[in-house]
Amino acid sequence: MATVTPQEYVEEVLRLVESIPEGRVMSYGAVADALADRSGRNSARQVGTIMARHGGGVPWHRVVTSAGRMPPGHEQEARQRLLGEGVPLKGDHVDMARASWMP
Repeated sequence: MATVTPQEYVEEVLRLVESIPEGRVMSYGAVADALADRSGRNSARQVGTIMARHGGGVPWHRVVTSAGRMPPGHEQEARQRLLGEGVPLKGDHVDMARASWMP
């Protein structure tokens, strides 16, 4: 397994988030799991940090918690964007059973 640098991992996370189709979501943990084989990293918290620091240029609203909660501090905007894309919700949370996507 080739080790990737921290910057390369940031780029891989952002590239994966860009590939999430409209109307679908991934959890922070699912993003980490999808990239674990290539990077050796597997941390939902690390993905959250990357999204908070670098995710403004990608569809950040498509990354939610495993329970379907939207990004903290951005719940209203994320909810509006997700509704606009047709993401199914259950109350204030994304319906993960229906909206989850894996590459």
